[in-house]
Amino acid sequence: MRRAALLLAGLSAACAPVHSEPAPARSGTGGPTLVSLNPCSDAVLAEVADPAQILGLSHYSSEPPSSSMDVRVARRFRALGDSGEDVLALRPDIVIASPFLAPATAQAIEARGIRLVRLPIARSVAESRAQVRLLAKVAEQGARGEDLVGRIDAALARAAPPPGTPPAQALVWQSGGIVAGDDTLAADVLRHAGFVNAAAARGLSQADYLPLERMIADPPRVILAAGGAGEEDRLLSHPALADLAGTRRAAIDPALLWCGGPTIARLAARLAQVRKAL
Repeated sequence: MRRAALLLAGLSAACAPVHSEPAPARSGTGGPTLVSLNPCSDAVLAEVADPAQILGLSHYSSEPPSSSMDVRVARRFRALGDSGEDVLALRPDIVIASPFLAPATAQAIEARGIRLVRLPIARSVAESRAQVRLLAKVAEQGARGEDLVGRIDAALARAAPPPGTPPAQALVWQSGGIVAGDDTLAADVLRHAGFVNAAAARGLSQADYLPLERMIADPPRVILAAGGAGEEDRLLSHPALADLAGTRRAAIDPALLWCGGPTIARLAARLAQVRKAL
């Protein structure tokens, strides 16, 4: 849940309004200069924008526990913290942030004449496609956006099981015992890969808690354990789970569940591996 909080948290530091200044120079590519304060838009911009356009990404993407992209790529760009002053000092043309950006920071950005784009969490593949195209349009890189959408769709097509294959029940079990609800991007990718989200069949919604006892009493065909080695993740690998006949357990990187865009292709590929092993 701490990882989810990293995604949902916007800039918390307040920033006082400042006087407007002349518009900043555009990037050497002729496209607008960009700053991303949202780890999900970080991953997309790194794919669709020219590197010269990107003045900075959120610091979350440079930190392995909270990144949804290759941290080596993220670290090529300036990592921006929670201070609105960092953004204003860069004088970008456009800032992309989550809907949870602190109001005072948003006001300070817009008072400088900087365009502010708020990007919510995508809840489906279709929403993620639309966000990729939006960010590509914002960056004036439409062709790169269509290329990324094409790669996502190709990965989903490769992950799809043969026609007529019945879907397998799968449950995404995350740190602390919470599950992925049905109205989520992860559940939509599950469907594309030939699974059905077992959380919905149990009356569970996004981030609901599923105790070990209930998992053992009514196990799905597949348990997708998305956790680490911390104390809060011990139940995901509890020895009692090994006795579940007919249930396959598979590890899944939690970072694949947070964002859309290029992450969808990686999640689809992992789910295809699990599906093939059934």
